[in-house]
Amino acid sequence: MQTASGRVNQKTRTRTAIVRAAAELSATGREVTMPEVARAALVSEATAYRYFPDLASLLREAIADQIPSPEEALAGVADSVDPVERIAAATEFLLRHVQARQGVVRAMIAATIVRPEQADARPGMRFGLIDYALAPLAGTLGGRDPQALAQLKNDLAVVVSAEALFSLTDLRGMTAQAAITSLVRTATTLTRAAIG
Repeated sequence: MQTASGRVNQKTRTRTAIVRAAAELSATGREVTMPEVARAALVSEATAYRYFPDLASLLREAIADQIPSPEEALAGVADSVDPVERIAAATEFLLRHVQARQGVVRAMIAATIVRPEQADARPGMRFGLIDYALAPLAGTLGGRDPQALAQLKNDLAVVVSAEALFSLTDLRGMTAQAAITSLVRTATTLTRAAIG
């Protein structure tokens, strides 16, 4: 007969297995679905849904440790005060990160598009990267015209994004590399124009 603590331990092991399976699948770049996660965790799909009400909530927990801080992501340009160089690095980093994990990124976008009230389930990695990349402007453009800096950040959020990458690759038929190059060029052009 299983004790109460044995049942709690089993539930913890099952939940951990589901989260670990989702994390491992998300790092592959392949499509991530609840049936795939359940198969990888060696549980039924119904069991996976007992622990997580939807794929977005599961993925939010599963990928939390896979998202570097802006400081980690942009360590290569940490000493630079050139916002154009820094935004180029931020754009390149984000888009390569998205490309490598596009299955989970697409799943998160799909889940939040059909349920906009769950938009906070998506990590806002781009916003932290943009803020950190533009930090040197806080005393210059931000000091002179805070609204101009805020507008630049909004403009960049459209370009420095998974949606922009997928628009160019899926709808325009561009290779990932060509799309990334195009988006880096657009992001740096916006930044250069704003600091003009």
